[in-house]
Amino acid sequence: MENKGKLGLDKNIIEKARGYARLVALDTQKYIDAHTTVATERAVLRLLGVDGVDELGVPLSNGLFVDELRKKELLSDGAAYYMGRAVAAYGISPAEFAVRLSMKEADITGLPELPPEKAFAALKPYVGAAVERINSGKKKREEYLRRFGDKETPYLYCIVATGNIYEDVVQATAAAKQGADIIAVIRTTGQSLLDYVPYGATTEGFGGTYATQENFRIMREALDKAGEELGRYIRLCNYCSGLCMPEIAAMGALERLDVMLNDALYGILFRDINMKRTIVDQFFSRVINGYAGVIINTGEDNYLTTADAVEEAHTVLASQMLNEQFALLAGLKEEQMGLGHAFEISPDVKNGFLFELAQAQAAREIFPRAPLKYMPPTKFMTGNIFRGNVQDALFNMVTILTGQRLHLLGMLTEAIHTPFMSDRALAIENAQYIFTTMADLGNEIEFREGGIIRERASSVLNAACELLEKIHKYGLFGTLERGIFADIKRSENGGKGLEGVVMKSEIYRNPFIEAMLGKEERI
Repeated sequence: MENKGKLGLDKNIIEKARGYARLVALDTQKYIDAHTTVATERAVLRLLGVDGVDELGVPLSNGLFVDELRKKELLSDGAAYYMGRAVAAYGISPAEFAVRLSMKEADITGLPELPPEKAFAALKPYVGAAVERINSGKKKREEYLRRFGDKETPYLYCIVATGNIYEDVVQATAAAKQGADIIAVIRTTGQSLLDYVPYGATTEGFGGTYATQENFRIMREALDKAGEELGRYIRLCNYCSGLCMPEIAAMGALERLDVMLNDALYGILFRDINMKRTIVDQFFSRVINGYAGVIINTGEDNYLTTADAVEEAHTVLASQMLNEQFALLAGLKEEQMGLGHAFEISPDVKNGFLFELAQAQAAREIFPRAPLKYMPPTKFMTGNIFRGNVQDALFNMVTILTGQRLHLLGMLTEAIHTPFMSDRALAIENAQYIFTTMADLGNEIEFREGGIIRERASSVLNAACELLEKIHKYGLFGTLERGIFADIKRSENGGKGLEGVVMKSEIYRNPFIEAMLGKEERI
């Protein structure tokens, strides 16, 4: 679908707003570049091949390695430096050294002294192996897409959330056969607040299934098998947020996930995770996702489920612009930015559909290369399944009219229970019908100058620009403290996870940032 400027948006205001967002991101990046976190360092170890748990079930990347470095105030040098010294001293792999540590057969502080350049040189084969594994996954994805082709119409995005990875496989396979293009495995409630990643296949979860590397592998294998049978590539999505953002990104990159929920601000605003911790972690997580060819999804829909979608629409656009700039700094291409928004205006609002259409079209025009992710109505869904099906149909119409790319299917039983497979089939049928019967309608429609849709889009853009100017004035941290953004106040030194943030020393290096961004890291 062609999406030429139908709204008459002022390009100068768009660039002004984007400029403020850029300045905010660049200013915040100074803090990011000077700091690291326990999760970032654990992700480095995972990419170096450290996996598994000790006899108490503590992940080897946590335990006697990163946690010990933090306790001994050595984390500022980075996990890679100490692992490089260990590899050079013992002549063993990072994975083998982590096992020795867990068995208390070695001590980080007892390692022979070694110049930093030699320590990092000892890791080069393991850095190369991780990068090659990720590259291999990218090539496999590309091969599938060459064999099967890729659809031009919106991807139908379905959720599975049984808590049991093996039952998830059954549900996901059924969804793929019904027509789903993306399967998102919802994480169990509360995992974003765990400062470690569980290990192995899991069969118990509440409201979702634990994000573990083994669970990723199991689902990837199942979707590849289904894709072979169906003759199309089925994409896999999970949630790269919370206290383990970079670790989950690393696991996803190693197991060829295709889509990741990966918002720069979500954890701060909606999970009360410390802003400094989140903003540092989002950077490395996005570096990994960018390199692995993963499409990220941002979480602007959350603003609209907690605040009024008419009054706060500008916060969505402002957040999209901030997410875009943070993503660019981490090496993500625009084509990987699934910037989010949602169909969440009350059905009782006069001309609410026109406002929804204005918001979606504005996002499409302002971010022309981004595979935008559009979320279905949830806030105003009721037990009336007939009205719910109509709401979903209107949502489907906006998607096809404005060229949204990642379309999370609305369920007519959204407010009643976890959807049955039959509910999902009806949702897919609804979307497919509308996407077919209205395939080119968007190209046939123009919006009247001075009309409701154009005026609404212009108003939202102006308000977003004013908000971004304010955010630039106070800085991102100051803005979050004042509650200017999304009406949620967060303390700069409050929330969960601040103790896991440290300033980098002069010898600090993250070899994967260097490898994935193609430049040497300097603080």
